Amino acid sequence: MEPRIFQTDAIPCALWGADSNRVIVAVHGAQSHKEDTPFRLLAQTAQGCQVLSFDLPEHGARREQSALCKPPVCVQDLSAVLDYAGARWDHVGLFAVSMGAYFSLLACGDRRIERAWFLSPVVDMGALIHSMMAWFDVSPERLERERTIPTPMGQTLCWDSFCYVREHPICHWSIPTEILTGGRDTLCDPAVTANFVKRFSCRLRTAETAEHWFHTEEDLSALERWLRETGGDFIR
Repeated sequence: MEPRIFQTDAIPCALWGADSNRVIVAVHGAQSHKEDTPFRLLAQTAQGCQVLSFDLPEHGARREQSALCKPPVCVQDLSAVLDYAGARWDHVGLFAVSMGAYFSLLACGDRRIERAWFLSPVVDMGALIHSMMAWFDVSPERLERERTIPTPMGQTLCWDSFCYVREHPICHWSIPTEILTGGRDTLCDPAVTANFVKRFSCRLRTAETAEHWFHTEEDLSALERWLRETGGDFIR
């Protein structure tokens, strides 16, 4: 299945599937893009609805653009895509991967979204940033002084993002949400995810052999099975 590529508000988008009155807005994570494997699998599985994915700043077709992949910019872009979806489809769902889930928590809390599916979600960006700072021996004082600090894992610690996350805690989430995590995920603390699940009455499933990045044949089989078993009437 190949998507139709277009732009809305200068944001590169991909629309998958035959015409429907239902759509799932899909938000990728770090080092991914709008046509990545999880979205193709979602589109193949969700035969009863369409999938609308897009490139975040510094990803996919936007790698050479000046916009940076920071929370305020990503929330603004996701909001624009959600506005586009809300004006054209009667029913809107959400699928988000890794840090895409965090941007979704910021952008979607008060929107009319019927269902959400999170894959390896970052549900507490503050906790993740503090963990990364501890891994690489970066103090808040050093981060404030240097402003940006690249890390060996390919992510850059930024003082402005540190402050933004601290000033925008996730306090509300009422969208019925299914979560799939990897049992060998070393990026997201399972206790943090479990706390989020308890606070907001989500449903959690763990693929025991998967890591943060679902990419092996076994991982993708687990992802497809989870989508089919949790999608209900929305994707059929």
